Amino acid sequence: LPPPRKTRAELMKDIDAEYYGYRDEDDGILEPLEQEHEKKVIAEAVEKWKMEREARLARGEEEEEENIYAVHEEESDEEGGKEREGEDGQQKFIAHVPVPTQQEIEEALVRRKKMELLQKYASETLLAQSEEAKTLLGL
Repeated sequence: LPPPRKTRAELMKDIDAEYYGYRDEDDGILEPLEQEHEKKVIAEAVEKWKMEREARLARGEEEEEENIYAVHEEESDEEGGKEREGEDGQQKFIAHVPVPTQQEIEEALVRRKKMELLQKYASETLLAQSEEAKTLLGL
């Protein structure tokens, strides 16, 4: 008689974060190895940078460091994503995209609903006649 098979719950009860390797750094073995490797990689990167810099200087190119703190002013439309001061003196964020008003949204919803109802209930000839009338009236 074979032993009874384990249920899914019995198989999964010991599976946790450690099973998937998320706690490997807690065992004290992995961190020193990673630190050692990290120091080696940083030293190699610094050495490579120094060699490239010396090669540039030997070719006569001047070393021009980019100012990482420089603020670049870019002109954009008046609704650019800039912060400006409001009437109360606090920062007021202006969106990059013009945001429609509540009235514009309601009008668009009404137009969409009208079109859906026309397509659902109106016949092709009625739609053609209404379009012809609109063009004659200049609407």
